[in-house]
Amino acid sequence: MTTSLKRIAGAVLCACTLAFAHAAEPPLTIIVPYAPGGMGDTVARLTAQAMTKEGGRTVIVENRPGANGMIGLQAISRASPDGATIGLVPASVLTVNPSIYKDMKVDTAKDISPLTLALSLPNVLVVNPSVPARNLPDFLAYLKANQAKISYGSMGTGSSGHLNGELLQRDTGLELTHVPYKGSAPAMQDLIAGQIQMAFENLPVALPYIQAGKLRAIGVTSTSRSPALPDIPPLADTLPGFEDNIWFAFVGPKGLPAAATEKLHDQLVKAVASPEVSSVVKERGAVVVSSSPAELRDLIVAERDKWASLVKERNVKID
Repeated sequence: MTTSLKRIAGAVLCACTLAFAHAAEPPLTIIVPYAPGGMGDTVARLTAQAMTKEGGRTVIVENRPGANGMIGLQAISRASPDGATIGLVPASVLTVNPSIYKDMKVDTAKDISPLTLALSLPNVLVVNPSVPARNLPDFLAYLKANQAKISYGSMGTGSSGHLNGELLQRDTGLELTHVPYKGSAPAMQDLIAGQIQMAFENLPVALPYIQAGKLRAIGVTSTSRSPALPDIPPLADTLPGFEDNIWFAFVGPKGLPAAATEKLHDQLVKAVASPEVSSVVKERGAVVVSSSPAELRDLIVAERDKWASLVKERNVKID
């Protein structure tokens, strides 16, 4: 065989081997514990596309809604630890649910394999434009004078918006009425209609209403200003320690081997940082972030303790 023929044969063999490797690799399933259409679902689908484009592996997004994210989390935790199933899960499912659900079947400190953070975003305190306040000091004065008449909405008991309201009451001594809704959309509709007076809502959800003048932003729950709302200060500027960064993280099933954890971590970090994903994240008022698996585990434990303390102090219960 001539040298040229040997080179051609070698190239064909390499190509066939690579193609076989991709064909032999099972599809990756990303479980999202909520219905389609939310921030997590959008990012999961964009990440799936980026991973397929980069590595050729088929990536499927599967929505498993129900029980405030716990059905999906159980599916992730109990999946085979072979690297073929992971999930993109919001912070509240991992850090708040353990404190408010007595029948929590997943120990989020032990029964999952942390992979990496994906994105972070603040909540924004929004009010109906009829409220005569444009900053937090004036709004707190308004609340103090009218607290018996003030109600705030959230997407549900135990949601970040609910707990932000409890945090505000604890830090100010105010007593406000919480109105839980089944999702953000009805809460925003009632806030715009004046049925409730305030809400802490995820920035990507509230931003279009703020930009349209239907809601007024008072402050963000992050410790720095959001690039999406550069004129709106952090609530912590007036209430030191008032902080809640809403994050989403990729996690795998319990017992995921170190090699699979490292491989998935690297692939996910690269995919989320790609322009196809990061541009949409930024457009919606969020920020791409990443972490090591160990850093994510430490964050989950620390925030579980933080919210458990507030839930106990404020006697938060599922209705």
